[in-house]
Formats: sequence, structure tokens, C-alpha cells
Amino acid sequence: MNSKYIISANKVKIAVAMISAFLAICMTSEVTIAALSAETPAGEIALTFDDAPRKSTYLSGDQRTEMLLHGLKRANVDRVAFFCTTQGFDENGRQRIHKYADAGHAIANHTHTHPSLNKVGPTSFIQDLMVADGILKSWTNFKPWFRFPFLHEGTTAADRDSLRSRLSQLGYINGYVTVDTYDWYMDALLQEAAAKNQTVHFDRLEKAYVEILWDGIQFYDRIARTVLGRSPKHVILLHENDLAALFVDALVEKLRSENWKIISPDEAYTDPIADELPDILRNNQGRVVSIALARGYQGPTTHESESESYIRREFEKREIFESKGR
Repeated sequence: MNSKYIISANKVKIAVAMISAFLAICMTSEVTIAALSAETPAGEIALTFDDAPRKSTYLSGDQRTEMLLHGLKRANVDRVAFFCTTQGFDENGRQRIHKYADAGHAIANHTHTHPSLNKVGPTSFIQDLMVADGILKSWTNFKPWFRFPFLHEGTTAADRDSLRSRLSQLGYINGYVTVDTYDWYMDALLQEAAAKNQTVHFDRLEKAYVEILWDGIQFYDRIARTVLGRSPKHVILLHENDLAALFVDALVEKLRSENWKIISPDEAYTDPIADELPDILRNNQGRVVSIALARGYQGPTTHESESESYIRREFEKREIFESKGR
């Protein structure tokens, strides 16, 4: 046999060792990439609840507070924010907010009577928010975050800029949201069914609540990724209502199953978009949409999860409520 086709045993051993080392590196790289992929969240989001302490119909106020705190604890969510309208601070309302604060959650300003800046104008609006400021600023866990009722920040640039300037003087930051929701309308349908003494299929209601909110979260995140090139630290607008008390843990479970991380509002408001004040007047769908419009985004900015008619149809299709005796 021609010697040029003869490979020594040592060379074979060296070749085998090199191939084995190469395969080991590849396998290690794949494991590392997989591990990093598993550890890197698909998105991050903070939970915030408006209008606390809200009036109750289905659950009592005390029941709602206890159930909401229990749901957050069960879901291992250490910190959320409650944006308070202080006109509800009767004795029971104060006790409920104290319970949220004592549990470590942030307490923030959502005005006294929940007026729309677009309707009352800057002077009356500032007077109203200052009433709430006087009540809230000495509270345990108070944070100088202000959220505009209805997310209305003014119909003119002068009104908008006047409020931005006044909030800055008072030491507030805008407690913006990136994900708007119609959870309030879903809750209104529950209250309507309760008033009619209808049977409520809570398993179906939970599924609808979680799925509709999840669809909305994905919608706003897609806009963010398109415009910002990334997923920001999101802030979702929920309300301190009965559905939140019933299903907040199920919502958190869904988010985590999709590899999303629940973060505190404190962390969320460190995102760079906190410092980006869009020079537009349409702010009622949150910071992501406002930034998108200010940057010339031409894509869709509304989603069916924020349509009363869509939500009602979904609830009817899923047969969530049923008249007794059927």
C-alpha cells in the first residue's frame, strides 16, 4: 500500500481528540445559549392599579382588598402600585389603602375626584391633584408618581406643558403606562350580571380576563419593538376592581408561562422612556403609543382588547353569564 495513504496511530488519536474537543465546545455553546435563552425574559412588566379605593358591588371593599393582597402574595409579586383617588378615603377606604401600604406596595397620586384635564382645564385640575397630594404625601410607601385620570394630558400644548411643569415643580414624575386595558369594562360586565342575579361561570370569566389582557400586552409590546427596537420595562394599567382581586394570580401565572418577568413599578420607571416626553397631544393610550406617534409611526394603535363591543361579544360567545332557570 502506498505510504501516502497510511496514517499513524498517533495521528488518528490526535484527530479523534480534536474532533471530540470541537463537539464538546459545540455542545457547551448550545447548552449556554439555551440557558441564556431560558433566563432572558421575553418581556418585563409592572402591575399598577388605578382608582383605589374603588366602590364595590359584587365583593365588599374589605373582601376585595384581602383577596387582592392574597392573590399578589400567592403569585409572589412583592410590589405593585396603587394610584389613589382620595375622595374615597372614608374610614374604610383609608383602612384598605393602609393595608396595601403595610404589605409593601407603593401608594401614588391619581387626583382627589378623578377629573379629566381635557374637560376642567389646568387651574381646577391642579387644585384637585393638590388636595390628593396633601392627603397622600405623608403616607407610608408614598411615591411621587402622578397618573392622569383617563390618561388625559390636555387638549392644547399649553395645557399639557403647564401640567408637566407643575408636576416637575412638585417633585412628581408622570406615572405613565405602556399597556392600556379595558379591565374596567370586563369588571362592569361582572357587576351587571351580579345585579341581574345571573349565574357566573368563574372558570370561563378567568380565562377571558387573562386572554384578553394578554392579547393587549402583546399588541403594545409589538408596537414598542417596532418603534424602539426593543421591549421596554412595561407598566400595565389595571384597576383596583373585583376582577383583579379574583384573577391577578392567574394573570401573573400566564405572563410567567410566556417567559415574562414581573418587576416593581420602581424598576419600570427607570426605563429610558420615562424621560421621553412626546411632543403630541394624544396621550390616552400610554407612553409607547405616544412615542410611536411622535416618531411618525403609521401602524395600528388600537386593539380589539380595548373595544367594549368586542369584549361583550366575547363574553357572550364564551357564555360566561347565564340567567338562572335556563
